[in-house]
Amino acid sequence: MKSLYNDDEARKFDNDDLAMRVYTSRLLGASEDLVMHGGGNTSVKSNCKNFFGDDIEVLYVKGSGWDLKTIEKAGFTPLTLAPTQRLATVDTLSDDDMVKQLKLVTTDPVAPAPSVEAILHAIIPFKFVDHTHTDSVVTLSNTPDGKKAITTLYPDCLVLDYIMPGFILSKQVFEAINDINLTQYKGIILLHHGVFTFDDNAKVAYENMIDLVSRAEEHISKNATLDFPSQESEVDLIKLASLRQTVSKTRGIPQLAMLNTHKNNVGFSSRADFSHIATRGPITPDHVIRTKRTAMVINNDDISGSVASFANDYQAYFEQNSNGGLTMLDTAPRWGGWPNCGTVAFGSSVKECDIISDITRHTIKAIQTAESLGGWSALSAKDIFDLEYWVLEQNKLKKSGCTRHIHQGKIAVVSGCATGIGKATAEMLHKNGAVVVGLDINPKVAENFNTATLKGVVCDLTNFDQVKDEIDNVVRTYGGIDILVCNAGIFKAGQTIEDLDDNTWDATMLINLTATERLIKYATPYLKLGIDSSIVVVGSRNYAAPGAGASAYSVSKAGITQLARVAAMELAPYNVRVNIVHPDAVFDTDLWTDEALASSAKRYNLTIAQYKTRNLLKTEITSKNVAQVISTVSSKTFKATTGAQFPVDGGNDRVI
Repeated sequence: MKSLYNDDEARKFDNDDLAMRVYTSRLLGASEDLVMHGGGNTSVKSNCKNFFGDDIEVLYVKGSGWDLKTIEKAGFTPLTLAPTQRLATVDTLSDDDMVKQLKLVTTDPVAPAPSVEAILHAIIPFKFVDHTHTDSVVTLSNTPDGKKAITTLYPDCLVLDYIMPGFILSKQVFEAINDINLTQYKGIILLHHGVFTFDDNAKVAYENMIDLVSRAEEHISKNATLDFPSQESEVDLIKLASLRQTVSKTRGIPQLAMLNTHKNNVGFSSRADFSHIATRGPITPDHVIRTKRTAMVINNDDISGSVASFANDYQAYFEQNSNGGLTMLDTAPRWGGWPNCGTVAFGSSVKECDIISDITRHTIKAIQTAESLGGWSALSAKDIFDLEYWVLEQNKLKKSGCTRHIHQGKIAVVSGCATGIGKATAEMLHKNGAVVVGLDINPKVAENFNTATLKGVVCDLTNFDQVKDEIDNVVRTYGGIDILVCNAGIFKAGQTIEDLDDNTWDATMLINLTATERLIKYATPYLKLGIDSSIVVVGSRNYAAPGAGASAYSVSKAGITQLARVAAMELAPYNVRVNIVHPDAVFDTDLWTDEALASSAKRYNLTIAQYKTRNLLKTEITSKNVAQVISTVSSKTFKATTGAQFPVDGGNDRVI
């Protein structure tokens, strides 16, 4: 591991302790081999002035919820140093009392809750203190002879057995350093947990960490086998969708199932001993609140049985370790290994799945490394359980969790969403929590939507092989499909049937009707395995009240209305709802230019404002209005509704 410390850059912070603390904290956060996703913590002891202008000595310690990779000054909680240190002298301190006492000594009432290791940081008698959960050191300690190897490798460190974080750990360190001169040590190694380094100089404290971690990395490179198995992956997408559905039902909320087919992940999951080594425990107990204690072993021949087996094992683990006063968390897995396919992360959002995938990537490397050094030997199930059900860790997880939206954890596909109703619908579904993939032949779709959770794909919906491939890609990426909105269409009017151009008729039927049928056809196998699955077909007022000169459009919209009604009957046994939304006079789309709008209004001898509100309710209809209806119809609010037709037209007397 190389030091990232830059003397020229660091000089900018010579007279600002907290700015220097931010700088070296970010250096630590820059390496996933040291900390990941909010892990680790740092502190600095400094002076500041109180309200009355008096100098006071404070401890700035990383606040809960902040990530060392991106931390700022506001991410450090200032605590009056002396009373924080004094907390280590009491015999016992409950978690609730510790939280209360730390709040009482916080000098800034709007600062985040301080790290649970705040007392420990306070009692280490150095200005700068760094703490990481470095992979290499913890991997070494997770072997049968781990303590011996660590003690030999670090004669200049204080090595302590694992104990619960928080006050208990602070008390352990307080007693261990009480009668020794800590200046003789570069750091403290906490077995199965991580490393503390410290110094009055920020650079020294940081580079001590780099040195200690590098020793472990060098030891591993010399003594471990790092040539791990790898292979390519072939995935049955129907089984992936079935796996996601079963996990979602077990957790009680929709989950994404994000498959990682990197050759290293596939190789790990295909090891003959995978089911044994992946079920012994995490790298460090801190990971348990993200990943649960073990991976799920996925049986390719019994997907639902694999999930049920994991759930049963988790319940047994809870019953064996609970004191009788705890409420069991959900029994669903957070990650699993699928032989010859890779690993799968389960979560309510892409962010949650990405965090789990990152931890998994580090876990499978650590496990295989430790296996080559004598065997992967994580902490006991009881120790891990105590951290998983530790109230302070649960509170941390709640603070970092996603807000529940009506479509949270769901996966939606919207066609024709480069502009207008389709664009508004994609944005509305995404706002309401869904991961959305939009398909459109217009390249603007990829410009409009280019994130991991709202993605635009350029797709010719009349190229049916391409459509099928894109539907499969959605499942391959996120694990399934729950919502399908069929919105793509064209509108060409102004020709009577006698004068209608054959190409206009054929193109309208192909895009509006046939492409909708194919989209439903290709998505149906996955929708059957979705969560509260819903298809919404975007029709038109013209299905019921056609206009002269619009035969192709009116017939195509009547056709997809009938198609949706038939689909509602066919898919009801699979709990897939199919409904139709009929918009009219939606003028905020590319179809309606200023010139076209003015021309149409003039034809009716109306102002533009009057023309826009030419309905019974005298209200203007927008793409967002239609999108809101589509999103709501796709939600559980309409769980008992299928085959229905919803006008979004302000009331049309001809239709009524």
